[in-house]
Amino acid sequence: MGLARVLAIRAITLSATLIGIVLVTAVILGPTSDKLLGAIVNEDVRAYSQALRQKAAGGALNQSEIDALVAQYRDQLVRAYGLDRPWYERVIPLSMRIILLDLGRAGTITSFTGSNYVRDIILERIPPTVMFLTTATIINILIGLFLGPRLAFKRGGALDRVFSIYSAISYAVPAWWLGLMMIYIFVYKIPIFPPPTGLLSPNPPSDPLGRFLDMASHAVLPIITFVLATSGVWIYITRAIVVRIVEEDFVYVAKAKGLHDRTIMRSYIMRAAAPPIATNAILGLAGSLGGAILTETIFNWPGLGRLFYDAIGAQELSLILGLTYITALVYIVARLILEILYIFLDPRVRY
Repeated sequence: MGLARVLAIRAITLSATLIGIVLVTAVILGPTSDKLLGAIVNEDVRAYSQALRQKAAGGALNQSEIDALVAQYRDQLVRAYGLDRPWYERVIPLSMRIILLDLGRAGTITSFTGSNYVRDIILERIPPTVMFLTTATIINILIGLFLGPRLAFKRGGALDRVFSIYSAISYAVPAWWLGLMMIYIFVYKIPIFPPPTGLLSPNPPSDPLGRFLDMASHAVLPIITFVLATSGVWIYITRAIVVRIVEEDFVYVAKAKGLHDRTIMRSYIMRAAAPPIATNAILGLAGSLGGAILTETIFNWPGLGRLFYDAIGAQELSLILGLTYITALVYIVARLILEILYIFLDPRVRY
């Protein structure tokens, strides 16, 4: 079977998995979808009514005409969203709306530009999440790749014991608690970083370079906090993967041949360790796009995690659905990337 055909089959399988997740979600929410679709209808009707009232301010329409138009518009939306039919007849249309992020308007949450469309709100929060969590995850991956193999190769040494203790502490300390301590120390006691006011200061610079530097200064402390709270796990996982390979017979044969440690590490150990390390890295990057609810909330960072928190608090079901779908979509894409990477990283993977 050709490589392209196999990858196409994997892509179709993963896409079917995503559609299945959406369908199951739609079925679970089916009996309560009246509330979701009703909220979408109400928001659309409210926006339409406001537009008509602004138009009526000039004397173009009277109140009875506005009421008639609003009622007519509501009836059209009810039929369009299928609210005049049983919920099980709306499963497929609701699934398509989730896939296309066509979930109407949010009730109280808006985007930075004032839009209350669910698609705009979610897409606008992705760049801050990438700036914070994805950057921190990349730093963690690099730290794990740098220290993990070296600690495994010289296991039992002083440096290995030091970082084993650090990994245990890093894993045990909650990121949100560390964030509070970092804010207390480096914002209020030793004011090195600006207060956690989000992406920008209350009165940010107007020039592009100044805004970028202001944004970067607000991102540094959250990134440092998240790296300190999670880097120990990455170091330990990478070390654990490499330790198993260091004990393999082919590594002892390479040492018996008198090969340099760097050659053994690069050509023997890391090649064998590449697939599981790549799996952790890709899935870690995919997980970073899901946001970190507590950490983002502590730093007032407007990412997807904070949006999830706000959506739950405001009972914005459409936003929660959209965020759940985005999380599943990112995971499916990550799985497909891994399928392709395995072909190049592991010579045993052949189709």
